[in-house]
Amino acid sequence: MKMKSKGQRSLVDETRARQHLLALLNIPGLSGEEMLVAAHIEKVLRAAGCKPGWLRRLPARPPLPAKFGMGNLVVHLPGTFAGPCRMFLAHMDTVPLCRGAQPVIKAGQVVARGHTALGGDNRAGVAALLAVAETILKHNLPHPPLTFLFTVGEEVGLYGAKSVQAAEVGKPAMAFNFDSGKPEEIISGAIGAQRWRAELHGVSSHAGMHPERGASAILIASRALAEVADRGWFGKIRKGQRSGTSNAGVIHGGDATNQVTHHVVVQGESRSHNPAFIKQISAAYRTAFERAAFKVRNCEGEHGRVEFHCDNDYQPFHIKDSAPVVRYTQKIAGLLGIKTNNVSINGGLDANPLNAAGIPTITLGVGAHHPHAYDEYVDLTQFATGCRLTLALATAG
Repeated sequence: MKMKSKGQRSLVDETRARQHLLALLNIPGLSGEEMLVAAHIEKVLRAAGCKPGWLRRLPARPPLPAKFGMGNLVVHLPGTFAGPCRMFLAHMDTVPLCRGAQPVIKAGQVVARGHTALGGDNRAGVAALLAVAETILKHNLPHPPLTFLFTVGEEVGLYGAKSVQAAEVGKPAMAFNFDSGKPEEIISGAIGAQRWRAELHGVSSHAGMHPERGASAILIASRALAEVADRGWFGKIRKGQRSGTSNAGVIHGGDATNQVTHHVVVQGESRSHNPAFIKQISAAYRTAFERAAFKVRNCEGEHGRVEFHCDNDYQPFHIKDSAPVVRYTQKIAGLLGIKTNNVSINGGLDANPLNAAGIPTITLGVGAHHPHAYDEYVDLTQFATGCRLTLALATAG
């Protein structure tokens, strides 16, 4: 395997990579509004020598929501030597808490000035891939066929990754998702999730004149959620050898304080590394809502009812330590002096739908920490290490 030893300097220009990071952090790009981010990537790569035919914006087709302005941005670099295609990806969108973010560097970290999140999740990953692709183009580095995939809509449902068709991204033999913190951690497993929605229908009446004629949908919701918690199905869950998490994250309904509420919607999620247990968690919510709806009655014996909808969000995955994508990463990292360890996480990643689609995908870190929080930051030392590792993974023969 040909590549530089750990004592040699990487060709990645760390100052230039940092400039890419700061520039990307300054560009707004919430989920569905990634067009300015894509335009910046295209501009940089064209200036580095990327041919127009190597750049492609995919259409915003299902499963992407109709409001999305574009689909994924795909960059193909034809190989200078034969070999299976390798894919490198990062998502372009950020969460609403990053709106108006202004990055500043303090003590070796990039943080947000003011009261916003930073957007290091996942502009750090995008910047690392941009720096590496630019380096390969400018220095004419030998490489097998490469695909750089910049996805949309990760933060609201992994939509970009769910829309990937293997033929459109070069049918990669292995893929590397950059969406984490520590470069030495190989995320080879991640949790799966279902999203559920409970529509609760009660019986409306005047809350002051005839409250007894009503059956409150709010009461149904509160009793159901209390039961779920009392039975150990809310939050962190452990039932024998099975474990997972759940949450009721959205609740809305009601029109006036003088009306017994007749309609409430509760939305939540169920997560586990065990697909069967995910279904069991969601079933516990369904049962609790149905039981509460039957028990909440008015003076005439009329009771509430529930419509419960549940959809698979993404499937869990676990890649064996012996898998080629894991062993290859360990070998390349070792040549750079990076001691790796394999981990599984309880969050969803673009790697989830890609693995489900048959593309072996691990996730690596580029220094982004505390995502979706005001104290989010990017560690510049880890960011530089992530860039070096990415270049080595892309160019090793």
